[in-house]
Amino acid sequence: MILLTLRRSLFLALPLLIHGQLLSKPTMLPPETVVVLYNSEDEDSKGLAQHYAKARAIPTGNLIGLPIPIGNEISREQFRQKIQTPLCRIFDDRNWWSRQTGPTGLKRPTSLKRKVLVTMLGVPFKIARTLDTIPPDQVDKRPFAPNPKGNEASVDSELSLLGVESYELAGQIPNPYFGKDQPLMELSNSGFLLVSRIDGPSLKTCKRMIDDAVAVENKGLWGKAYLDLSRKGEQYEQGDQWLEEIAGMNKAAGIPCVVDRNIDTYVTNYPMSDAALYFGWYSHHRNGPLLNDSFRFKRGAVAAHLHSYSAFELQNPDRRWCGPILDRGATATVGNVYEPFLSLTHHFNILYNRLLRGYTIGEASFMALPALSWQAVLLGDPLYRPFRADLEIKLSDREDRDYKALRHAQSQWGAEVKTLIPKLRTYANKANSGIVFEALGLLARANGKEEEANAFFTVAKDKYSSEADRLRQDLHIVDVYRGAGNKKTAILLLQKIRKNSSQIPEEKAVTALLNILDPPAPPPVKLRRKR
Repeated sequence: MILLTLRRSLFLALPLLIHGQLLSKPTMLPPETVVVLYNSEDEDSKGLAQHYAKARAIPTGNLIGLPIPIGNEISREQFRQKIQTPLCRIFDDRNWWSRQTGPTGLKRPTSLKRKVLVTMLGVPFKIARTLDTIPPDQVDKRPFAPNPKGNEASVDSELSLLGVESYELAGQIPNPYFGKDQPLMELSNSGFLLVSRIDGPSLKTCKRMIDDAVAVENKGLWGKAYLDLSRKGEQYEQGDQWLEEIAGMNKAAGIPCVVDRNIDTYVTNYPMSDAALYFGWYSHHRNGPLLNDSFRFKRGAVAAHLHSYSAFELQNPDRRWCGPILDRGATATVGNVYEPFLSLTHHFNILYNRLLRGYTIGEASFMALPALSWQAVLLGDPLYRPFRADLEIKLSDREDRDYKALRHAQSQWGAEVKTLIPKLRTYANKANSGIVFEALGLLARANGKEEEANAFFTVAKDKYSSEADRLRQDLHIVDVYRGAGNKKTAILLLQKIRKNSSQIPEEKAVTALLNILDPPAPPPVKLRRKR
């Protein structure tokens, strides 16, 4: 990926904020504003649309079935004939928008009665680059070679400009909602559709994504956050900065946050328990915990891995990232179907900030996205609000009680560390909570107190009953020594852990980490005798 600046403007005159102030608190998106698009040639696509409409009380009249070629990738001409033109006609005939020619000379919507479009499994998700822009020897090559002026795109990103006519297809269009902090329903003359997709490795996965979103937002998303930085130099500094900002947000919110700041990603089968949130990069295909067949994200999890083509094979549970993330239980993710270039991907820091504020995943993802008519997709129910601002937290609840206690303590005493730590220690001892002692260790590390962190991790290990959770405390301690440059002690600890560890899938993390810190000697070369 390379950094790229946006050069074209389509919506610059749109008034999105009044005096730069947030107009009101985030609220739900009304179901009557949602249009659901499915492939009438695919029974699973139709059934999924009906399942989604029932789950979200979306009027049946908002379900649109179009006969679309079966497959994941379509040509520009197919997109125009089979999706864009008939869908525009439906919006016109049903008075779902008003359109007029603006100061740029382009016809675009000036008001929208339907603001959200959700595409279903069975609707293609990639628009191919036109043949006249592809060298003859690369016509059948996929993915396409990177091109900042390419006219390939995700179907969803192109549909966000459904009502805009005759705009330039080569390259990208600036997103007028990028960086904003305002509910979608309060935008005037937005001119774009917020587009999301219910899609993934299987019909079962897609239905689960819908059901999990509805169930979890009613009680809130609780668990740990895991971040995986790249540390690959200045070229990728922007992505690492996003993740560092997310680490700071988690600290301020009282969400336990495990941060891998090593150049390698989370190692094979890393014991990532209670993973409600994950943001990471940089590798081509799933690795780390996702290689563990028994690993599952926590119900309702939002997880994303930043990489070119992360959604190129979004229906494959074993390749790239979006498919495996959804297959392992996440409720929502974002990705790119072709090369987006780093600065034009979803900015994870903005996305996460808006989620914590109580926005829907649909609004948060679009506020985090610089470009339309480009490569991005949001996979998940756009109405999902994992952190509802109006959610009532009951500390008497047994479910997720320790995570609720952490957030409550942070809200009460977060500005007074000398009060916060003793309060949490008292709670952790009374509740016999490995979760809270681990959170104290992570907080100590975030505050630069490594010895204190190791003491908390040691206590947390004694409190946890799960072998995988106990192993993670050992790996925290190893990482403290590794981060301090004491590789020798880190290796000795890993060797001891491997010797004493149980035969669990997560034990592979120990061997993987040892191979990084203390690579085995290459096998001896056998010399052939001369005859």
